Amino acid sequence: MRAIVQRVKWARVRVGDETVGSIDAGLLVLLGAARGDGNPEAEMLAQKIIGLRIFEDEAGKMNRSVVDIGGACLVVSQFTLFADCRKGRRPFFGGAEEPQRATELCDRFATTARGLGVEVATGRFGAMMQVELCNDGPVTIPLDSDELKAPRRG
Repeated sequence: MRAIVQRVKWARVRVGDETVGSIDAGLLVLLGAARGDGNPEAEMLAQKIIGLRIFEDEAGKMNRSVVDIGGACLVVSQFTLFADCRKGRRPFFGGAEEPQRATELCDRFATTARGLGVEVATGRFGAMMQVELCNDGPVTIPLDSDELKAPRRG
């Protein structure tokens, strides 16, 4: 699974004229599932993201997690995180998981995050969504479950 995590002052996702998910301070998580991903990847990524210390403490250091600040997460499915642009000009999305299984994995991610004490709002899987946010920092961090499993370099 892949995620783009953005520290936000607020974020919301709309489908047409309807706001389907919104949060105040916290994390916007754009989340994609790859073919072959399973519940372990969804749970590991959720635990990593919820535990990230990317919010400032009293000294201005990034020492607090979204739980520490009482923040929330807005999770938006994003199969385009698996765009393969190596050949031609039209991205190939064959590495993204099938919609049914990807929905289940995004739900598992959200359920795991809730279990860690975070309020979670979501987009609407498969819908054409408009995401609005106020990036705080800006702080934007890409994560990949395959890379998190690999031994650390350096």
